[in-house]
Amino acid sequence: MTDGAVPSEGVLIVGAGPTGLTLAIELARRGAGVRIVDAAPAPHRESRGKGLQPRTLEVLEDVGVTERVLATGTTRLPFRKYFDGARVNDTDPFADARPTPDAPYERGVLIGQWQVEEILRERLAEFGVRVEGGTEVTGFEQDEDGVTAVLACGERIRAGHLVGCDGGRSRVRKAMGVRFDGTTDETQSMVVGDVEAAGISRDVWHQWFASDGSGVMLCPMPGTNSFQFQAGPELDAGGDPLPPSLEGFQRIFDRYAQVPGITLTDPTWLSLWRVNVRMVDRMRVGRVFLAGDAAHIHPIAGGLGMNTGIQDAYNLGWKLALATAGQAGPGLLDTYEEERLPVAAWTLGITSDLYARVREAVKEPGTGVEAAAPPPMGTGYRWSSLAAPATIGDPAVLRPGDRAPDAPCLDASGNLVRLFQVYADPRFTLLGFGAEVADAVGKLAVGREDLLQAFTVDGDGGDLHDHEGHTRRAYGIEASAPALVLVRPDNHIALLTRNPAEIANYLTQITIFTPKE
Repeated sequence: MTDGAVPSEGVLIVGAGPTGLTLAIELARRGAGVRIVDAAPAPHRESRGKGLQPRTLEVLEDVGVTERVLATGTTRLPFRKYFDGARVNDTDPFADARPTPDAPYERGVLIGQWQVEEILRERLAEFGVRVEGGTEVTGFEQDEDGVTAVLACGERIRAGHLVGCDGGRSRVRKAMGVRFDGTTDETQSMVVGDVEAAGISRDVWHQWFASDGSGVMLCPMPGTNSFQFQAGPELDAGGDPLPPSLEGFQRIFDRYAQVPGITLTDPTWLSLWRVNVRMVDRMRVGRVFLAGDAAHIHPIAGGLGMNTGIQDAYNLGWKLALATAGQAGPGLLDTYEEERLPVAAWTLGITSDLYARVREAVKEPGTGVEAAAPPPMGTGYRWSSLAAPATIGDPAVLRPGDRAPDAPCLDASGNLVRLFQVYADPRFTLLGFGAEVADAVGKLAVGREDLLQAFTVDGDGGDLHDHEGHTRRAYGIEASAPALVLVRPDNHIALLTRNPAEIANYLTQITIFTPKE
């Protein structure tokens, strides 16, 4: 241990936003030592990123908080569009969306970022871990055995690994020396904040636009009296954005909404947002990692920022937990960057396109932010070295690297259980379809209890019964055909095969593992 450092087991997380909190939970629920610090002395209460995508809800179900998120937020909020002050229409772009057996969340949820963080902090506390506020990391040193972080107060913390989840101005990223390539467009900016507006309906998301594409939006934040205010900023005589203020918000509102008698009050957050499109060239340097906005920032169109960070953490968590336990095989931690860096690049590209699209679309009456609806995110990592070649199944339905679908089954007692409930266990999951592989499933599980949970599906006395055939259809397995499906701890397909030896070889290759006698 470095002289003067306070010992700390496991992982030090810098930054307690949604990304850092999700990562801390993922580590804590796997028994890894974790310490999470944040420079802010207390949690904020700002709406910021206000939407969670369906795939993120799946992730948060595995983390154990989706029910709380759905109880706090709302999944149904019509968009009310106005043009030049006149009401044009109300639309719900997800009105026809329905849950399916393989995808239980058909739409996202509107919820303030501070509320997401509060829920995640509560969940983290259930594992006995709490955020250390007012604790600023100013730098770090690393060696072969660990990382020593330096705090503003002079304290030094020793950990096995360090993860920077400290936002777009990340000190961890700067200390790592990685590039943060991209652009900042000073000409495209937005004022955003949380205000109250008595007399305005809270049943819809109000979107006032003009023929030049300018306008203002008021989105009611569930569980509060506030609206999130979004608009182009006022400009000074030189054409530069004026600092956000309640008086400025009121002038902008009056200009575009043209609703007399409405006064904006009680601002709890006022901010100026600029279009930044940047990402790192690396997400790992030795024992130090980056996640969330510390690694990539992009336009707000599509609401992917908080979601991408949470999914970064979900990918990294199980890998770091295995590393902390001494079970990660050579190269496993490298797959974090291998899998998530392409996702960051995709996110920057798609959000830039969506931002440009919505800026043009709102110049037409009746069009609002639904023009920025993104394609599904978090669908998988087919390019990954962790995606073993499939020897069975229908590649048009499912391939290794893809997100593992949900499906309803019956357990051995005849009770309904979803695969997502089964996968909530933090280990790998093995599904064995058909009586032909039942013995192999049992043998593969022996001695691997800390790494693998295994279930037979169908067959005599199976652990799970695919009573409606949804599981076989979702996984591209023909009726009555034998199959082995290995699912990663982050609920992605690792392997599709009939050969038990391929399962054993896969686990041996990515983990340091000795079966128990």
